Amino acid sequence: MTDPIADMLTRLRNGLGARHDKVDMPASSLKMELARILKEEGYVNSYKRTENDGKPVLTVVLKYGPAGEQVVTSLQRVSRPGCRVYVGSKEIPKVLSGLGVNILSTSGGVMTGREARKSGFGGEILCDVY
Repeated sequence: MTDPIADMLTRLRNGLGARHDKVDMPASSLKMELARILKEEGYVNSYKRTENDGKPVLTVVLKYGPAGEQVVTSLQRVSRPGCRVYVGSKEIPKVLSGLGVNILSTSGGVMTGREARKSGFGGEILCDVY
């Protein structure tokens, strides 16, 4: 697998489309940080790291609205292994005029675009969520 972040986003999209309660995937520290931000922003219910046959597994519990509608409309990978997208703190784009969130990998850690703008960090835009 050349892009584990794209794999994570695809698993989440597929799980939401199939109305699953939870999605399992191989765990890594970057995926844990992405799941933490998705939980803080209200896009998923919870996440948990477990071991399965000695291998780390990340379980993400998906979130739906009161009528069963998807909370996440779009999960898009921005920076890919073949085309990295870096921005400065003043060039961080807003997603849907501030209604969505972009997730950045900065020198201060993985954070949302709003936090990075406030902290003065630039970095690599990993994905857009709305």
